[in-house]
Amino acid sequence: MGHGFGSERPNMDVYEIFAIIAAIVGLLGSIVPGIPGPPVSWIGILLMYIGGHVGLNLMIWWGVITVIVTLLDYMAPIWSTRITGGHKAASTGAILGLIIGLIVPPVGMILGSLLGAFIGELFVTDKGVWAAFKAGLGAFLGFILGTGLKLIACGLMAFYIVKAVIVA
Repeated sequence: MGHGFGSERPNMDVYEIFAIIAAIVGLLGSIVPGIPGPPVSWIGILLMYIGGHVGLNLMIWWGVITVIVTLLDYMAPIWSTRITGGHKAASTGAILGLIIGLIVPPVGMILGSLLGAFIGELFVTDKGVWAAFKAGLGAFLGFILGTGLKLIACGLMAFYIVKAVIVA
């Protein structure tokens, strides 16, 4: 279906345009709180399926992967915080620190998340600095794991969307 070198490709259809927008917003949503990155990227895959640019199997598999990654994104900070003996305050602090850290991305986001988890654990529980540090590190590592999974999933979905647009 590809066009030879030098041939003009017809204009992009509405499905392709909105799928690319969804892919970009999904990638941003992988690091910006409040935007569900993988589900938004999957909407791009769904649009490409509706437009006849990708197959049913690809659309279904990415839907399943999206659900799994989204669940893991919520569970990873909880699991890693519990493993390191932390309280919910560490997870909440990590999220608040990330939001404050958006002022100076990406360093502010990373340090804000780590410091937020530490401060949240230190002030809510009375376990001491070392316990707060361990719990903060656990919450931070869970957050990084979830963010990494979202970035990988959204990046791969963006790849399939762009590939389908180029081949169309």
